[in-house]
Amino acid sequence: LIAVKTSDKDTVSGAGEKDGDSSKEEPWETALKTTFVDMEVGEFQGHKVSVWDLLHSKYIPEENRKELLELYQAGELTLEQVKTVVSTIVTKAEAARAEQSSNVSSPRAEPTVTEAEHTHLQED
Repeated sequence: LIAVKTSDKDTVSGAGEKDGDSSKEEPWETALKTTFVDMEVGEFQGHKVSVWDLLHSKYIPEENRKELLELYQAGELTLEQVKTVVSTIVTKAEAARAEQSSNVSSPRAEPTVTEAEHTHLQED
């Protein structure tokens, strides 16, 4: 960082080096991509999914993802902890989604029953 600040030439070479390194992953990123979880819910059911893919799935809100990645990079969370948290979030999110879709179908049936009761009352 100091070299980058001292001269323009260093800034250019520093930027050039970063571009060259972009194809190389950080060790923490590689670990997340090579650690797999057996998921039994949702679109991942029956598949081994990398922790990285779970982190970037629709189940993990962006702010949660950023927070988990920051804690993991800082060494405050182990890979195993990240794996557990992410798979738990996905499992709970999928369970909530399944529950919502089953609840959506049952209220639709109730108004029909209510309408039938009103009809009977009017006939009396």
